[in-house]
Amino acid sequence: MDNRGDADATPFLSLFAAFSYGIASMAMVFINKAVIMQYVHSMTLLTLQQLATTLLIHLGRVAGYTKARPVNLETAKKLLLVSLFYNANVAFALASLKGVNIPMYIAIKRLTPLAVLLAGFFRGKGTPTTQVTLSVLLIAAGCLIAAIGDFSFDLYGYSMAFTSVFFQTMYLVLVERSGAEDGLSSVEIMFYNSFLSLPVLLFLIIATGEFPNSLSLLIAKSNSLSFLMLFVLSLIMGIVLNFTMFLCTIVNSALTTTIVGVLKGVGSTTLGFFLLGGVQVHALNVTGLMINTAGGVWYSYAKYQQKKSKQLKMMTDLEAHKKIDLGACTHNAVSGIYYALSFCLGSIPEHPWETV
Repeated sequence: MDNRGDADATPFLSLFAAFSYGIASMAMVFINKAVIMQYVHSMTLLTLQQLATTLLIHLGRVAGYTKARPVNLETAKKLLLVSLFYNANVAFALASLKGVNIPMYIAIKRLTPLAVLLAGFFRGKGTPTTQVTLSVLLIAAGCLIAAIGDFSFDLYGYSMAFTSVFFQTMYLVLVERSGAEDGLSSVEIMFYNSFLSLPVLLFLIIATGEFPNSLSLLIAKSNSLSFLMLFVLSLIMGIVLNFTMFLCTIVNSALTTTIVGVLKGVGSTTLGFFLLGGVQVHALNVTGLMINTAGGVWYSYAKYQQKKSKQLKMMTDLEAHKKIDLGACTHNAVSGIYYALSFCLGSIPEHPWETV
């Protein structure tokens, strides 16, 4: 997903993309949690977020504020399954916030690298490095310990969070294998993700009976100015989060986005102990969350080192290749000179390095 459609990133743009994604991602968890505590219809919330994103980008393109290209049928076909997995991940994540506190939600979402590694193993992708394997196992162990010490354990919330991890894994694996998002800008990826998800989301909220009850509740709640402001902020932040995530991935790399996500998780976990109901503190729960967080930081460091090693190897191989090419050219040039001199003197040596 690297460098797909945006211009070459300046250092400032790279830093801005990473920082803005971290802030938006951290804020979004708390905003969504605050909305879900008052408005339980998470599927309707996601539908409205995606509708707002679609309309905003479309109007921006029509008005000339964005260079996003019109909908292309072939591109839409390539992105359909990717979009469904992405939105399923978000939908189940939102649903999980109904019953899971923020620190545990983040701990469970950190299991995504483990799921990706398992998926890679069954696809025959190869064995990960020792550091990556150990860090992922540490994340899983921390999550298990924290769950055992979670006094507010909610089976529904936990199952929704684990399902979200599954769909996020499928999304990442599918994007990696298909390259479906290659050549698209961050705004275009946002538009396709939102636009393609709308028919499915509308069908689901009607089929599950969430609509029109969700609309009635929203109208009733709109009398509260504080809720209305929070709800509108949630819609806006849904757009901001998607944009900053795709922008960070494109101008930096998927690895940078992962690392920023882990660092954001550290801050969100800490704040989650005190905000929006907080957490019933238990030694086992806190210990598990600390182990889980340490595993997340270690995983990011291990992936960073792995990428640096690959880049160094590529540069070394390139330099070696250049030297080989230069040596061959030099050898050929010297050989040519010797043969030319020998021809002029009427004597051709058996080997160009022999004295004429």
